[in-house]
Amino acid sequence: MSKVDLAQYAGRWHEVARLPNAFQRDDSKAIAEYTPQADGSVKVVNTEMRPDGSQKQVVGSATAVPETGNSRLRVKFGGLAALAPASKEGNYWIIKLADDYSVALVGTPSRKFLWLLARDPKISESDKQVYLDEAKRLGFATDQLLHAKW
Repeated sequence: MSKVDLAQYAGRWHEVARLPNAFQRDDSKAIAEYTPQADGSVKVVNTEMRPDGSQKQVVGSATAVPETGNSRLRVKFGGLAALAPASKEGNYWIIKLADDYSVALVGTPSRKFLWLLARDPKISESDKQVYLDEAKRLGFATDQLLHAKW
C-alpha cells in the first residue's frame, strides 16, 4: 500500500477472515471501529462476538509510522495487552485496500497475524479470493484462515 487516508479508513469494519490468534476464540467473529482523534492518532475499538451471544471488547490507540503513507500503524491496547510491544515498523500493516475503502487486507510483518476486513460483513467469493491470493503471495498461511460466519 502506498498511501491510506485515515479519515476515509475510519469507521466500522467486519472481520471476514483471519488467522487464528491467542486473543480471539476460533469460533468468534469481530467488528473493529476506527475513530480519528484530534492529536492525529486513531482510537481502536475491537469487539469480539461469540456464538453464545457474549462479547469481549478491547480499546486501544493507533499511530501512523512516519513515512509509510499511513499504511503502517503502531497499535497499542490497554490492560494486559499493553505489555505487548508495538514494533518501530508497526504491527498493523494495511497490505491491500479497495479503491473505495470497502475491503482491506491487514497483516503483520511477521506474517503471524492476518485479517480480511470489509465494511459489509459479506463480500463476494471472487472479491474475497483476490485478497486471499495476495495474502498467499506474500507468504501468509492462508490454508489456516478462519472464516467469519455472519
